[in-house]
Amino acid sequence: MGTETEEKGIVPPLKFHSLYIRVWIRKTVWIMDSREGFKRSRKTRNAFKIIIGISSY
Repeated sequence: MGTETEEKGIVPPLKFHSLYIRVWIRKTVWIMDSREGFKRSRKTRNAFKIIIGISSY
């Protein structure tokens, strides 16, 4: 399903798509995306994370 990949640092060319913040508390993930709005999803793994990222293509 997911096509997300991570690159260390900034790899040009950077074509900005959206800015997102993910807050992962236990099995619930809240995602605030500048393009898609607010979403909530469930995962099978327990974790606590806060992720700030840039989506580009």
